[in-house]
Amino acid sequence: MALIVLIIITLLVFFVIRYLPGDPILLYMSRQEQQTLTQEQILAAKHQFGLDKPMVVQYFDWINGILKGEFGESLFYSESVGTLLARRIPVTLNLGIPAFIIGSILGITAGVLSALRRGRVLDSVMAIFSYMGIAVPIFWLGVLLIYAFGLRLHLLPMFGYIAPSEDLVQNIKHLILPVVCLAVTPLASIARQSRSSMLEIIRQDYIRTAWSKGLTERNVVMRHALKNGLIPVVTLMGISLSYILGGSVFIETVFSIPGMGSLSVQALLSKDYSIIQAVTLLIASMIVVVNLLVDLTYGWLDPRIRYS
Repeated sequence: MALIVLIIITLLVFFVIRYLPGDPILLYMSRQEQQTLTQEQILAAKHQFGLDKPMVVQYFDWINGILKGEFGESLFYSESVGTLLARRIPVTLNLGIPAFIIGSILGITAGVLSALRRGRVLDSVMAIFSYMGIAVPIFWLGVLLIYAFGLRLHLLPMFGYIAPSEDLVQNIKHLILPVVCLAVTPLASIARQSRSSMLEIIRQDYIRTAWSKGLTERNVVMRHALKNGLIPVVTLMGISLSYILGGSVFIETVFSIPGMGSLSVQALLSKDYSIIQAVTLLIASMIVVVNLLVDLTYGWLDPRIRYS
């Protein structure tokens, strides 16, 4: 099924982008500051980039290139798309992986504590923050954080990116604000789901039996309740990773981070087919793989749902 989904995605991204208004060759030629364009020049440029072939032929040429590890040539960057992605993917992963880890760990912890302290002050405070985290637009939050911690307090850099290989301390400083923005919504969603799952689990008979045996709260939660309560949370974590990959488009634009998100925005504005297709396919492949891992994780968490 994952393979079928990827095939459908390649068809959609390839053909839909070509039916959008505008000709990338005309944009490319105007970028080269050519004032007068002849039909021969336009046809020559289309032939150079293979855009004069029938769309079906272009599609299979693209798929054949992907199978060989080649994503084509960028129309506007005048270099291999694979080279561009090799520079941009580590930046997006450097931003997304910490956001996913922080959102997942803090979300599960907050949800479990809120369920165990149901009706108390801690539960009420976490409920307020979780609703705020779900409702707040991340691009607005990014602008707010830039104003507060960058412009007013001068504590953190407002924009830009420095690779960890160049300066690890500066890399961490530049990532704090965008990672917080990306982690807020997943954290809030996972916290709400963890709380609901734990409230359902702790009412089960086997949990009451564990309490009656005199087990400590830590043992009851960690050894008996948490593992079964994580099944719906794992599903939401997969969705959250998809949200983080998609949200990186906004965050990388707001914080001027040179990742896949900002690259895709620039490619859309210039109708650079090769980049749009490659970025969309890579993000879709990551999401499909994550969902496949989520399905496989169910059997590890609960042996009752394993296939015989």
